[in-house]
Amino acid sequence: MPRVWNFSAGPSMLPESVMRQAQSEFVDFEGEGMGIVEMSHRGATFTRVAQEAEGLLREIMGIPDNYRVLFEQGGGRGQFAAVPLNLLPEGGRADYFITGHWSRSAFKECAERYGEAVAHECTRKDAQGRVEVDYGAMQVSEGAAYAYCCLNETVNGVEMFSLPDTGAVPLIADISSDVLTRPMDVTRFGALIFGAQKNVAPAGLTITVVRDDLIGRARRYCPSVLDWAVLAKHGSMYNTPNTFAWYMAGLAFKWIRSIGGTEELARRNQEKAELLYGAIDGNPFYRTQVAEGSRSRVNCVFNLRDEALNADFLKEALAEGLSGLKGHKVLGGMRASIYNAMPIEGVRALVDFLGRYAGKHA
Repeated sequence: MPRVWNFSAGPSMLPESVMRQAQSEFVDFEGEGMGIVEMSHRGATFTRVAQEAEGLLREIMGIPDNYRVLFEQGGGRGQFAAVPLNLLPEGGRADYFITGHWSRSAFKECAERYGEAVAHECTRKDAQGRVEVDYGAMQVSEGAAYAYCCLNETVNGVEMFSLPDTGAVPLIADISSDVLTRPMDVTRFGALIFGAQKNVAPAGLTITVVRDDLIGRARRYCPSVLDWAVLAKHGSMYNTPNTFAWYMAGLAFKWIRSIGGTEELARRNQEKAELLYGAIDGNPFYRTQVAEGSRSRVNCVFNLRDEALNADFLKEALAEGLSGLKGHKVLGGMRASIYNAMPIEGVRALVDFLGRYAGKHA
């Protein structure tokens, strides 16, 4: 069967050249007589692969030397716990800037288990009743240990394009879905966390980029596998890491560098987003509930005029090789995730289908 255009929100599409290279090396990696998934994570070969991957990430993200890069497990939800366990002292307080489903989930994890968390509702409705980010609501509370945000909300289709000024309070950001989709000034953050399964590698790998001065503050009962100090001390090898995802991440980082880095990906992603949103805005059969200035470039959430057609729409789309368009269960509707690996040709195919489907049901 030919490959489909995969619009899933995660696990999601990976660059085909990366997949092909992994396939060619899977059984025999660089003449070792075994695959990368069979090798010791402490052996010389994998150590080189791991170090190269970290070096590439540092290069393409511009990560300074005073930040550690930790390759972990546990996913984004694991980091919802790791952040307060590492940064929130007993009796302390943290600010959470809520812009959608995942920032709210992170807030609940902290508030219900680890201490006082203040939820700042940071979206509002514009004159047309569409959701937009309210940056003015992103105010730090006095004495906050940190402030937390999610730069791109995959469920809601909302993205932050400005950062709050948190002063001396460390800004912690979940960048799982927009990591490497555009240039980013790492020094604006105390820590960045992201799951690999959207723009980097297969599911099962989470990467934390954390400033040195924020390491070593973990609570006594923080599990060792979530303690940033332990992970940093052991070079992310305290326990057996997800070696295959780590290797795949390295291949993805090489691909990103080869095409021109995050600057080129920002250009491509903007082009794809403008094409797709233009098709939705230009056809009354479709609608999006997110205001233009807050629309995610990589997760386009939209609805059909007639929701009774949802199942039929998805069936016909899949028949034409357009997969993964069903919206998240929280909001329903449709969602097209157009991450780094999605070429413009896939978006054009979706736009063409949107026009033809609307024409059939006008």
